[in-house]
Amino acid sequence: MISTTTQQPSIKARLQPIATRVEMAQSLIRAIAQPTFVQAVMRVALAVPFWKSGVLKWDGFLQLNDTAIILFTDEFRLHLPGGPYPYPAPETMAFLSGVAEITFPILLVLGLGTRFAATGLLFMTLIVELTVPDGWPIHITWAAMALSLMAWGPGKLSIDHLLRRLYPA
Repeated sequence: MISTTTQQPSIKARLQPIATRVEMAQSLIRAIAQPTFVQAVMRVALAVPFWKSGVLKWDGFLQLNDTAIILFTDEFRLHLPGGPYPYPAPETMAFLSGVAEITFPILLVLGLGTRFAATGLLFMTLIVELTVPDGWPIHITWAAMALSLMAWGPGKLSIDHLLRRLYPA
């Protein structure tokens, strides 16, 4: 009697093409997602929502529009225990918010004073969260980006890095 058994490839041999493709994908991801690139993308990603909000508050150079003041006077409330409470000094708060929402994003995109700007936007994120508590899924993302920039800095594609190289002291 002649036996005609065919050898099945081992599991390792069957999975080898998949493992090879996974390794190739990981190498590609490592090549693209360099820390410097990721930090630059994170700076821009954090800057955009604040910039968009900031430009809506101004009619001209240091000229707050009426809508920004009305929002802080009539609409926005701080959701603290026992509240919500109106904003103290709403015109001042609207002005400071508008200045910060323009200044900090510019600094972030340039990578100039990055840790300072990220700290400012983290503080603003806290205030926004107290104002719009249901927005926490977005706010926690902003906080995570700000914290990572505060911890690891702006990366090599930044003015901060250039200044550190020019003036090492």
